[in-house]
Amino acid sequence: MTNGITLEIPAKAEYLSLVRAVVVCAAALDSGVEDQRLEDLRLAVSEATTNAIRSHANLGSEERITIRCGLTTDRIEVEVQDRGPGFNPDKLEPAGPLNQPERLNYEGGFGIPLMRVLADEIKINSADEGTTVQLVVYTPPSNDSSQTSMT
Repeated sequence: MTNGITLEIPAKAEYLSLVRAVVVCAAALDSGVEDQRLEDLRLAVSEATTNAIRSHANLGSEERITIRCGLTTDRIEVEVQDRGPGFNPDKLEPAGPLNQPERLNYEGGFGIPLMRVLADEIKINSADEGTTVQLVVYTPPSNDSSQTSMT
């Protein structure tokens, strides 16, 4: 993503509402995006940012988290980048089905599965120097030729 909005925030939960507001306001520039898709994006971005904050907290890191958001004619792209220790997304232990009482014993484990349901595309690139989560939500074609392009 070369153009668009870039936020750098401290790795603190108090900044989650700012991230959600900025990303949703930017996405809402495309008048064709339905409210439900904006809510899906808000929740997916919130989960990705929460994971990044948690990763930094586990290290005691003061590094900032970077969030990028851009619009094209057919999609909204959001990237959340942390500088945590990284992980292998293919080796995540499932926390169990939601309809089983034992599931209540787990506090987390919803983030990445939820992002996969809410976004049209999700890519997770993780290494020792950090993790980048890329979320894509497709937008319907616009009849307005003056649509704002941010990327």
